[in-house]
Amino acid sequence: MLTQETIATVKASLPILEKYGHQVTDLFYQQLFQRQPQLRNIFNMTHQKQGGQSKVLAQAIFQYIHYIDQLDMLRLIAKNINAKHASLNITPKMYEFLGDVLLSAMQEVLGEYATPQLMQAWQLAYQQLAQLFIDVEEDLYARREKRSGGFRGKRKFIVVKRVRENQETVSFYLKPASGQRVPDFLPGQYVALTVNIPGAPHQHTRNYSLSDCPGKDYLRITIRRAEGGVVSEYFHNHVKVDDIVQLGMPSGTFTLQTSTRPAMLIAGGIGITPLLSMYKYLSANTSRQGSLIHCVKDGSERIFFQEISQYHTHRTKVIAVHAEPLSTEKPEVHYDFGGYLTATILRELMVSPATEFYLCGPPPFMKHTLGLLQTLRVDESNVFYEFFGPEENLVVSANSVVV
Repeated sequence: MLTQETIATVKASLPILEKYGHQVTDLFYQQLFQRQPQLRNIFNMTHQKQGGQSKVLAQAIFQYIHYIDQLDMLRLIAKNINAKHASLNITPKMYEFLGDVLLSAMQEVLGEYATPQLMQAWQLAYQQLAQLFIDVEEDLYARREKRSGGFRGKRKFIVVKRVRENQETVSFYLKPASGQRVPDFLPGQYVALTVNIPGAPHQHTRNYSLSDCPGKDYLRITIRRAEGGVVSEYFHNHVKVDDIVQLGMPSGTFTLQTSTRPAMLIAGGIGITPLLSMYKYLSANTSRQGSLIHCVKDGSERIFFQEISQYHTHRTKVIAVHAEPLSTEKPEVHYDFGGYLTATILRELMVSPATEFYLCGPPPFMKHTLGLLQTLRVDESNVFYEFFGPEENLVVSANSVVV
């Protein structure tokens, strides 16, 4: 446990770190990859180049300062970070090295502000946080190993099927290469995929949502081509049936809550992938009411249309919202609502004030949809969301997840 003096010293550093924190985290990542180039194998280097990950780390430091004396709140806020670390198989030894680099960067950037008292306090504070993470993540590793098909670390999977969903989106069906059981998972979870790209200076690791429900004899990921995306371009252009990739165990906290309340799943574009897994599971394995709202520019961006239609029941329904319908598309035939998603549409579709909302999509879509839910005065505790990319443009919430 940290002493009150240590806690007070760390809290007193907030103003100076708010001023220089981004410089600290920029230098941290620069020194990290200089001293341990192999860590490029597990970090998303595209996010590093864009600077988003550095901003996220700075915000995490600010949050830690705020909650340093509230460990239960820290555990709640950090659960999504822990899940991501577990997907990447972060080890205790890595935390020791990361701490050395972070404190070194802090001391260099803060200069005269980095007094011996401050640095000693931050060393103790980091040790507390690292041990909290190590304990939580070891528990995650142990519990995942006990699942059907569970394992620790990475395992080789073979591509057994490839399906083009539309011009920019391809699904890959994967099975363990050595014939082991397919690992069990919760609807909405993701896997860390590691691939060796010929000519690349390091491995590339990305998290992809599992786009089918549990209980199949395969895992499925669905990849949309991203402009400048090294991994998505490689998968679209080169990965074929019988190729081998490495996966970690399914991970993530963006999953259906264990309740009987109605669920409204709202997807923007490729954000449908984890929500489709939830919707299929909800339709086939529960008695809950549910709706899946898919928001796209037009019908050419819709995916899984035929697959979703097979899961329609008296309890569940699918709603298509086309922002700019094609001239060949007809209302109530090709889509349910034209234009952007509105509070009026959501109010019309809500079947209960106790409805749970699950959101996934790109940051602009998420900001828009979260704003609609605020307009409707939906309780924040009933809103769960995930989006793809660094969480630099959204308000951080205990119910948010980044992939």
